[in-house]
Amino acid sequence: MTRPPGRVLAAVTAALVALPAALLVACGGPGAEGPAGTPARPAASSPAGRPTGQAGRAARPLPRSVPVELRIPVIGVDTPVMRLGLAPDGTVQVPPVTAHDQAGWYGHSPTPGQVGPSVLLGHVTVGRYGDGVFRHLSRLRRGDRIEARLGNGTTAVFTVGSVRTVAKAHFPAREVYGDVDRPELRLITCGGPRTGNGYADNVIVFATLTAGTPPG
Repeated sequence: MTRPPGRVLAAVTAALVALPAALLVACGGPGAEGPAGTPARPAASSPAGRPTGQAGRAARPLPRSVPVELRIPVIGVDTPVMRLGLAPDGTVQVPPVTAHDQAGWYGHSPTPGQVGPSVLLGHVTVGRYGDGVFRHLSRLRRGDRIEARLGNGTTAVFTVGSVRTVAKAHFPAREVYGDVDRPELRLITCGGPRTGNGYADNVIVFATLTAGTPPG
């Protein structure tokens, strides 16, 4: 089913925000364990509750193209990107817990560079395999660079605007999955205290497209 460019499917978004917040982004699953991620510095919020303005000016939107690689130089991330959908219970899938951990793009969100919030998820730890691909996500700060290489050869460059650590019980579904009027990126992993079932919090990075590098 074709989704209008840059828009999350309305039905999917409505279903997501109606789900119990703690289930919206699971982290790890069976066997995923290890120390909690470093808590992120709290980000200031606008009166409407959204993160404050992004660092840098938003670039023009890019054509739809599925992400194949994600790079975050400042924290050493260089990972292939797999496609994720919805689990049978209606929650967002997470990447499998494997030795060759990688990030996943939620396929019902815009591709990186399209208008709207493109959502990528990754683990903070992967059980006996050790650190997950997003182990140091909470260390990102405003102005840091994120690069998403797309299937058409373009590199979508994003600039971090804010980083938030939120309790899973209060996951801000509308801020993460709701429509916006420019190309934005959301990176999500676990964080905060370790509990019997995983981690108590989610770390969420909010970033804006600031450049698009053509193939070549």
